[in-house]
Amino acid sequence: MFKEKIKGWCLKMLNWGISKISYQKPLRRSDYQDKYRMMLRDWLIYHQKEIVFDQVTWMGIPILKNVLDAWIYQEILYEVQPHVVIEIGSRYGGSTKYFADIMGILGKGEVVSIDMDRSVYDLEHERVTALTGNSSDPEILSAVEERCKNKTVMVIQDGDHRMPQVLEDLENYSKFVSINSYFIIEDGIVDLYHHGDSLGFEEKGPLAAIEEFLSHNSHFAIDSSRERYLLTYNPKGFLKRIS
Repeated sequence: MFKEKIKGWCLKMLNWGISKISYQKPLRRSDYQDKYRMMLRDWLIYHQKEIVFDQVTWMGIPILKNVLDAWIYQEILYEVQPHVVIEIGSRYGGSTKYFADIMGILGKGEVVSIDMDRSVYDLEHERVTALTGNSSDPEILSAVEERCKNKTVMVIQDGDHRMPQVLEDLENYSKFVSINSYFIIEDGIVDLYHHGDSLGFEEKGPLAAIEEFLSHNSHFAIDSSRERYLLTYNPKGFLKRIS
């Protein structure tokens, strides 16, 4: 306990010293000075406007993700070693391939991709099963349940981001998530920003659904350690099943 207190005190002093030094002097390379002045909230809007839709790919396929979130996903996949990853919303298939490729490296598991629209989805992979339809359709839920029996399961919701659908997916798919595995709800960042600034929604979104779900479900807890890089699209969105 004493060592932890000393460590915490030292870190505070170090951070204080770094902040004092950082703001007293300009960077040593002037061409980066303006870039590094950008606030975190402004960078996230810049990323949304200029980068995510046409400059982020996995093996040549667009992947509409914050890459630091993608890094966290591979950490979770390694730790959990799921037999099944259920991905609600696949769009182009870049993230689907990313998850499947990671599982290929691990030597186990499959991805079940659920999407209503396959018009721009172009992926064939030995570890991917594509189910076409609404995530709430009884036949989709039945097919998922059959694949998840007696298996370690992780779920990622990246479909309709409006609160009612996210909450419905949480209610329908949480039962499939294994203890110590995760239900990841993407893009709750839309509830942090304002409508009209490129990231905000006019109506309630994923973060509101998470808060409502957790208000009556004690089997999941927010794993805030998964937000340690700060640049996340998924505030409070890494839900770990604890019981």
